[in-house]
Amino acid sequence: MAKGGQTLKDPASPRMQAAWKLKDSGDVVAARREAERILADNPTPEDKAQAQELLRRASTSPALYGFAILAAVLLVLLVVLAAARY
Repeated sequence: MAKGGQTLKDPASPRMQAAWKLKDSGDVVAARREAERILADNPTPEDKAQAQELLRRASTSPALYGFAILAAVLLVLLVVLAAARY
């Protein structure tokens, strides 16, 4: 059975290897920072593509924010309805 979110087989540079290793170990914030630093340093095309892929994989889906807002609105609505009942 394949493991989800596997890293690319051939990272282009040691810096990208370190960034992927950080992501795989669970330190997503540090991996994102390293990928952003790589992109800021005028990288090779391979490093640029891999850094963008790492950032894409480590970002939060916008739909998740929508569901969180919907849940918060429903929670507030339930509290208001409960308070209005008394």
